[in-house]
Amino acid sequence: MKLNELNKIVEHYSTTDPMPVLFIGHGNPMNAIEENEFTKGWAETAKSLPRPNAILCVSAHWETDGTFVTAMDKPPTIHDFGGFPQSLFDVQYPAPGSPSLAKDVKDGITDVPIGLNTDWGLDHGAWVVASRLYPKADIPIIQLSLNYGKSAQWHYDLAKELAFLRRKGVLIIGSGNMVHNLGVLNWKDDKPFDWAVDANETMKKLITTHDYQSLINYKTLGSAVQMAIPTPEHYLPLIYTLALQGDKENITLFNDKTVMGSIAMTCLKIS
Repeated sequence: MKLNELNKIVEHYSTTDPMPVLFIGHGNPMNAIEENEFTKGWAETAKSLPRPNAILCVSAHWETDGTFVTAMDKPPTIHDFGGFPQSLFDVQYPAPGSPSLAKDVKDGITDVPIGLNTDWGLDHGAWVVASRLYPKADIPIIQLSLNYGKSAQWHYDLAKELAFLRRKGVLIIGSGNMVHNLGVLNWKDDKPFDWAVDANETMKKLITTHDYQSLINYKTLGSAVQMAIPTPEHYLPLIYTLALQGDKENITLFNDKTVMGSIAMTCLKIS
């Protein structure tokens, strides 16, 4: 399908039911080229979804001063990592962007000024996940940045303003990790640390009981959660996802496993 045809679809999208929402624990960039239980879980989940008209991704790996949305026709694949084999750097994800969807986001969010960005592209939090969900790269995709100066409550409130996109067939993906502490990885035997297990279980309980205010106030949840979230960028995409849950919608957890001691691959689907 040609680029102008894809953008035309986005401009005129409509759907009766809200599109599901995903939070993906993306983990290691090698998940772009390795076949494992996590990539299988992502692929199986994609099969359970209606085909999106477009994708909006909130990735842990695009932090900005202010809030921006990518607005180019052809977003480049950004290899924002080091120390991996050349085969990973060779991967390209040539999905089209959608300036029209970017403008919809800018116009549809009223409480926060949104800038249109043509310099970024798709970082690995976006393209690694999208490449396993939709390997044909034939669905337009844009990214929304994380304003690093704002609180979790601020991000939660902003995310609620994105809800209108769900009825336009836009799949919103938060890409990060609930537990993510690269400073204390377990290189020895991959066994999760006790604090990582405790933190993951605490967060899952709060998710399943819909106690989102406690998750927003995560700094009050004790030492295990503080170890799990030494910095907020991998956690905030979860907050975006939870903010979009409708009153009668259910949450399904999948890929619920912690690797390398301190990285939870736990994912969830809202539908």
